[in-house]
Amino acid sequence: MADADTVQLSLPDGKGPLHERLAEAVEQLIASGRYGKGDRLPTHREIARGANVAIGTVTKAIDLLEKRGVVRGETGRGTFVSAPAEATEGYVDLNFNVPMRVVDEAQFRAAAVLAATRLGSVPNGGYPEPGGGRDHRLVVAAWLAETRCPADADDLLVTVGGQHAIHLAMADLAGQTGGVATEAAAFSGAIAAARNLGLDLHAVDHDEQGMLPLDLQRLFEETDCRALYLTPVCQNPFGFEMSERRRAEILEVCRRHDAFIIEDDIYAVYAQSDSRTFKELDPDRVYYINGVSKSLTPLIRLGVLVPPRARRAALAARVRAETWGASPFDLEVARALFEAGVHAKAKDILRAEARERVGLARKILGLASVPMPSGSPHIWLPMATAAAEQFARRALERGVRVTPPDAVKIGGEKSGGVRLCLMAPQQRSSLERALRILADIRSTPDFEIV
Repeated sequence: MADADTVQLSLPDGKGPLHERLAEAVEQLIASGRYGKGDRLPTHREIARGANVAIGTVTKAIDLLEKRGVVRGETGRGTFVSAPAEATEGYVDLNFNVPMRVVDEAQFRAAAVLAATRLGSVPNGGYPEPGGGRDHRLVVAAWLAETRCPADADDLLVTVGGQHAIHLAMADLAGQTGGVATEAAAFSGAIAAARNLGLDLHAVDHDEQGMLPLDLQRLFEETDCRALYLTPVCQNPFGFEMSERRRAEILEVCRRHDAFIIEDDIYAVYAQSDSRTFKELDPDRVYYINGVSKSLTPLIRLGVLVPPRARRAALAARVRAETWGASPFDLEVARALFEAGVHAKAKDILRAEARERVGLARKILGLASVPMPSGSPHIWLPMATAAAEQFARRALERGVRVTPPDAVKIGGEKSGGVRLCLMAPQQRSSLERALRILADIRSTPDFEIV
């Protein structure tokens, strides 16, 4: 590492606030490998001198990087790199839909210490009650009420992540439906759960607001399918948010055919409208799913399933047979993070960063519109399936992984395309580099988007 007082920073061009451009320049310096995890950055004064900006601008830039989890400040010692550097060369992964790091090492350590002090009071020597003990269910119910969907602690089950909740809900419906309806492309984990249970997946047409009620009506009339899997906010992979009016229309079709809805609300943190959830609109027809993997961290395996009240006991018995339950240590760490307000700060960081990253993608890729311009963790580039497969191959050859169509495809003409997970790179500079590579591929004369 070079001496701190020799740092020189060139701010990227753009119309954004000066402190944001300075933060990008510091990120690029870290990504280049000059400063690794645990290294101390130059002082604010040295950065100000190297970038030719005011010290106040440096303070704002460092605060922004702290919120993103890239650096951490230690009183009396300085500012240190907390995120591993993403190499300037090598692969940029836009395939795995994970959030940027919003829980730093110090927050995890404090939560783990507090969790450890509470484990002595966990009953049964640590074997959890299937579906979660009442104390933990009260914690999860309070989190849901604060962040998204009011739920009674006696009605919900704590699960080992959202994927577990999806599989539980589909398993509970398996004997009542001839498959599961969803859009032309869907979350790969839901596809895996359905296949594991021997459930056929049926593609229903959609528009910019989601599944079309008339096409759902057609499916119900032509088949014995009586279950839907929906992600109303940031639909994965298409990225739209469903209006409350569309939710009500879909519910009306389900009532006429006595069908049930699995509502995957894992991206609720990005919701822009005040639309009520399907669960709030018709609680006895909806299996509601949420978790912390997209809004806080996937390192804590905490999911929640709120089934129709009459189905809770049967589902708790299934949890007992499959896993016994979520780890009490994970639940106590989550509880400590909730109590410290980390989830609320994470929400602000993720929403602001998603807005910036979607804007960056639109600009670099030349997209006239996207379903959620105010911020989404992923966007979809529609194209014919053959073109999408070619695009994914070329991107990989040039160091960028994207989600290919076969990973999410259900069927129909709208299933072709690639998904870009914009929040996966820790540094925005890495995302920008990847997007410029993708834009170059799209612009080559022999590449055709159909």
